[in-house]
Amino acid sequence: MGFSFRDDMAPSAPLLTVRGSEGLYMVNGPPHFTESTVFPREPGKNCRVYAFSKDGSLFAWASGEKVSIIDVTNNGPLHSLHLPKVVCLEFSPQNTVLATWQPYTTSKDGTAGTPNLQLYDVKTGACLKSFIQKKMQNWCPSWSDDEIICARNVNNEVHFFENNNFNTIVNKLHLQKVNDFVLSPGPHPYKVAVCVPGSKGAPSFVRLYQYPNFTGPHAALANKSFFKADKVTMLWNKKATAVLVIASTEVDKTGASYYGEQTLHYIATNGESAVVQLPKNGPIYDVVWNSSSTEFCAVYGFMPAKATVFNLKCDPVFDFGTGPRNAACYSPHGHILVLAGFGNLRGQMEVWDVKNYRLISKPVASDSTYFAWCPDGEHILTATCAPRLRVNNGYKIWHYTGSVLYKHEVPSNGELWQVSWQPFLDGVFPAKAITYQAVPSEVPSGEPKVATAYRPPALRNKPVTNSKLHEEEPPQNMKPHPGSDKPLSKTALKNQRKHEAKKAAKQKYSLQEARNDKSPDLAANAPPSTTRNPVSQTSSGDPEVDRKIKNLKKKLKAIEQLKEQAASGKQLEKNQLEKIQKETALLQELEDLELGV
Repeated sequence: MGFSFRDDMAPSAPLLTVRGSEGLYMVNGPPHFTESTVFPREPGKNCRVYAFSKDGSLFAWASGEKVSIIDVTNNGPLHSLHLPKVVCLEFSPQNTVLATWQPYTTSKDGTAGTPNLQLYDVKTGACLKSFIQKKMQNWCPSWSDDEIICARNVNNEVHFFENNNFNTIVNKLHLQKVNDFVLSPGPHPYKVAVCVPGSKGAPSFVRLYQYPNFTGPHAALANKSFFKADKVTMLWNKKATAVLVIASTEVDKTGASYYGEQTLHYIATNGESAVVQLPKNGPIYDVVWNSSSTEFCAVYGFMPAKATVFNLKCDPVFDFGTGPRNAACYSPHGHILVLAGFGNLRGQMEVWDVKNYRLISKPVASDSTYFAWCPDGEHILTATCAPRLRVNNGYKIWHYTGSVLYKHEVPSNGELWQVSWQPFLDGVFPAKAITYQAVPSEVPSGEPKVATAYRPPALRNKPVTNSKLHEEEPPQNMKPHPGSDKPLSKTALKNQRKHEAKKAAKQKYSLQEARNDKSPDLAANAPPSTTRNPVSQTSSGDPEVDRKIKNLKKKLKAIEQLKEQAASGKQLEKNQLEKIQKETALLQELEDLELGV
């Protein structure tokens, strides 16, 4: 089965590549899920790495003895390279070069080791150039999408080559202690973002340049400096008009966070920059651009984490509220967003239509360590892989409406190490209209039952209170409503919720008063009460009993107010929760006193 197709035919479904103790093999994508004949299964546990080309037409893997390259579209082998120790592989964007990396070693006498980064011509199999690259981090050279330029970070400099001629360094970008760079996506003009970490009290900074204009006082397109940045992550949008910078410290000196401290910055190629104001304190778990390049989503804050979509002015557009999440991922077409909680969270996912900001589904993928959108924009891959988790290894293919279409479980004595989709270029799969109805499936999702909260034996026969450990925030549209100049602030929204809860409590108390009235019309029209009403105007004739009844009513009224506060989202103190737990006993005592009247 090959992958060639006519122009008038829809493209074949992407393949799945699986690497584990069962060997290296490929599986046909939806709807078939049968093992593919494009790649005969390679048994054994020696494969350490594989890689597809950007368009999915070429595939390379390292078997522990050699690196092999095949053409997936015509099912034919291309080259076999004798490289037994390779652990990293990557194709250049136009399938011209295959980069390989193996750990750097020195000889016993202390002399310099041999070059460990090789660049091979995919057509001929010849080695174009070898470099010494000691660190595995950022090992691979970076190409522009058209491969006109290629860059490497070497000793405080970024070296630039042109047209894959690696014997001549055409340009250099020199900055003291530059430790990272990212080339922009897309065509000419090429841009590059570089980062220089701070030292000796000086701030870190990120600068944007347009190739090859690197010198001169006004060469930089934009510059942004900031403190508290032991590590920096730079994310270009697809149109290469702006960069998001996540600045992180290894340790939060305030002691507020185990994850250190993070800040989010926005830098545009027109020179504009800003700090993205995140309404909730805590770590920044994930930040992703939409493929439209006009908005981005951030997941941040102490658990339960918030997720917010921002526009290019760094203004919030939509707030998804709080939830158990630490990851966000837009679909390839940018019309669906998945918010998820993986790793040490339960694997709950929220699938959102981001055009209408409407929730599509809420599937649960327990114990997942990997997540990826299929290039067709309709299917999702989740997997549990070793060494992160060595039990219950396997993978699932979902439709975004929440249906599990295929499930593969690795035997208990086996392990799954890696699984991924075959990539395709943008535009190969057209965007389809979003559906909200779950697609039919014969595969059970196997979602775990939601466990009920533990209750100690002394409380098991007592009413359940509505108190919550965390204050939960619902999703809310941050766009201005018709007739308003701007969206409500966080304080205004909080006050609005309090006002509505107070109003509801007042209405409920008035209803209780009316129900207790002897008027037959009001009593007939009042809805049934869920709690016994302590309000009564009867006098016992004994001042001491009346005083006790009055005090009990006062306490029950206070408990009712606390329950209303808990229902509105307020976090109650321990002594307030203890008061609520006494409600049943107080009601019984009041009833006994009133019966004796």
